[in-house]
Amino acid sequence: MLRIAVPNKGSLSEPASGMLREAGYRQRRDTRELVLADPGNDVEFFFLRPRDVAVYVGAGTVDVGITGRDLLLDSGAEAMEHLPLGFARSTFRFAAPAGTLQDVGEIQGRRVATSYPLLVSDHLRSQGVEPAGVVRLDGAVETAIRLGVADVIADVVETGSTLRAAGLEVFGDPLLRSEAVLIRRAQEPEPAGLEVLTRRLKGVLTARQYVLIDYDVPLDLVDDAVAITPGLESPTVSPLHNRDWAAVRAMVRREDTNRVMDALYDVGARAILVTSIHACRL
Repeated sequence: MLRIAVPNKGSLSEPASGMLREAGYRQRRDTRELVLADPGNDVEFFFLRPRDVAVYVGAGTVDVGITGRDLLLDSGAEAMEHLPLGFARSTFRFAAPAGTLQDVGEIQGRRVATSYPLLVSDHLRSQGVEPAGVVRLDGAVETAIRLGVADVIADVVETGSTLRAAGLEVFGDPLLRSEAVLIRRAQEPEPAGLEVLTRRLKGVLTARQYVLIDYDVPLDLVDDAVAITPGLESPTVSPLHNRDWAAVRAMVRREDTNRVMDALYDVGARAILVTSIHACRL
């Protein structure tokens, strides 16, 4: 039985459970449940604190888990990224009082406040920078400089509005671009059942990224239309009752849907329909 660790709360919890549900796995109905068996799929779920997921996976207590790339790197656990999952994306940046610092090298000899001390320390070491200290703080770190415990902060940055309100600005390149990831124990063979889980999750990712597009097109324009919708391997082209026309079906990226529909219409395609994909295997 494959043992899977899932975040119990926070921004990773609901998206992770939703993705697993779309992949055909049972998920809890009561957030107080900490263990859930899914005998039909031969898996067992353990709902843990997001920061603890990598620790349990690295220790071999569970086989695989879903957590953030940032939490994985900050854990120091013997776990490795297996599959990026495409949600809970975030960017980590350094910030300091506006107009004071321009480059990561200027952090040399300064104090850095962050909620991710190991991640930040490893990054600075890789850049050859030795700070005066890395101060671990839980929660918001924007006030650390004003309160005198740090000279620089390292934190998740979305729009930067919160930092600007505190009189700070980002500088240097991002430390990390994070997202939710499926992880497994490092230096160990893949556990039984992981291949099926991986294939299912990849199917969910594809279903979210693509749609099916169907349209009718005159036979003499099929090649022009197919050039617009090549599909993943090749589109399906079927005859219609009117032998001068053909029906075409292909997968296109969801964000390109309206552009593709316009291009097909301009070529001469008609009856253009778009359908969401709920699941797939490629």
